[in-house]
Amino acid sequence: MTDFKEKLLANLDKIGPHDIRLQYPSQTDDEIEDILFQKYQDELNGNKKSTKRSHERLGEKDGGPSSDSYRYIPRFHFELPKSADSLAQKLREEARTLFLQKRSKELLDNNEFKLLWSLLEKNHSPPLLGEEQYINYENYCKVGTIAGEKFKRYLTATTFARLLASSVYPGKISVMSLFNYAMRKVWLQQTRIGLSLYDYTGQGYLSESDMESYILELIPTFPQLEGLEKSFHSFYVCTTVRKFFFFLDPLRTGRIRIRDVLTCSFLDDLLELRDEEIPKDAQELNWFSAPSALSVYGHYLNLDKDHNGMLSKKELIGYGSGTLTPIFLDRVFAECLTYDGEMDYKTYLDFVLALENRAEPQSLHYLFRILDVEHKGYLTAFTLNYFFKGIQEELSAHRAEPINFDDVKDEIFDMVKPADPTRITLKDLINCGHGETVVSILIEFHKFWAYENREVMVTSTGSEESHNL
Repeated sequence: MTDFKEKLLANLDKIGPHDIRLQYPSQTDDEIEDILFQKYQDELNGNKKSTKRSHERLGEKDGGPSSDSYRYIPRFHFELPKSADSLAQKLREEARTLFLQKRSKELLDNNEFKLLWSLLEKNHSPPLLGEEQYINYENYCKVGTIAGEKFKRYLTATTFARLLASSVYPGKISVMSLFNYAMRKVWLQQTRIGLSLYDYTGQGYLSESDMESYILELIPTFPQLEGLEKSFHSFYVCTTVRKFFFFLDPLRTGRIRIRDVLTCSFLDDLLELRDEEIPKDAQELNWFSAPSALSVYGHYLNLDKDHNGMLSKKELIGYGSGTLTPIFLDRVFAECLTYDGEMDYKTYLDFVLALENRAEPQSLHYLFRILDVEHKGYLTAFTLNYFFKGIQEELSAHRAEPINFDDVKDEIFDMVKPADPTRITLKDLINCGHGETVVSILIEFHKFWAYENREVMVTSTGSEESHNL
């Protein structure tokens, strides 16, 4: 490494800064530094092809300018270093880490938040509205000047205007709203920096393994997960990550945008686990809580009758109410990833998330793929009849009165109102607002029975309420 450094310095000494600027007038200092470094490195490594490419990047070809376009169009695309180029990989990684550290230092810390609150209290604009303090624009600017340069990015004219739009006091904004805005902005930036540390390519995306590493390192910081056994950590991480990827990556690309992670509500639910105390009912509703994760995994183990860690069709039929039709389950195993005809925990989690959130577009996308037997991108009367046969078999088994399929088909088409009256697309199913009902009456007997007898059930409930009165 010392030898390389000496040769590099020797090369740089051969031409002074003024000569370099004359040779490459259209390039910035950063571009010249980057490309000369690569050029000299390639020369030392005996890589002539790369050296030629370095010249071309500077707008040269065989020693002369290749195109005048370099003088007017700035370079906007930088290729990622190849995996074999360990030096470039390391350089990029170090540069990204330093950049994130720099951004982190720009954020307000606890002491600076205390200072901001103190300044806002001292400079609020009377009178009070109830017990709440308000501040006008003149005092708002005064706080920004006193606080210093670091605070100005949080106390802009745009921020004041946005908060003023929702203020009940003309010309003034709530001090508490402003402080909460600053805290929220810092929290989002801190979280983005934390997530970006796991984005090894620096492209703004996280793969499943990146997200798993992030969640795994968060576990010790959550008081609500202190009692979680270490042997369960891998299952907890899988349970958590699957929800992010099911809803943020419905097309199964294998990566999610950091921006989407920050804007969705899941991150708030996850970071809620930092609270020392959470009501029991709130924990049960939070997918990321320890009781919820243990419950999901417990149901999986209960279904696994042969204790081989996988679920067969026969075992999965016991899920939920136990009335999912065999025809639907056959299609689940045909479309979803299985191992020797059995479902693992990760695939099971997608299945659970789809069925527990049937009204969501991502769930309808998952279920539509299963319903689309012919892989045509739409459902026809034939498709509906294919799945309704499973419901008719259940009706027969329960010795219930048979139901005419044509009546059900007409009801479904009336609910969906598709653009083409002969077929139902995923877009139709999502836009109609009845996608959950349509899917449920085709795949689950007890949901169909509840829908078919909805009027009787409403009447019965009304009678009971009248009797109680």
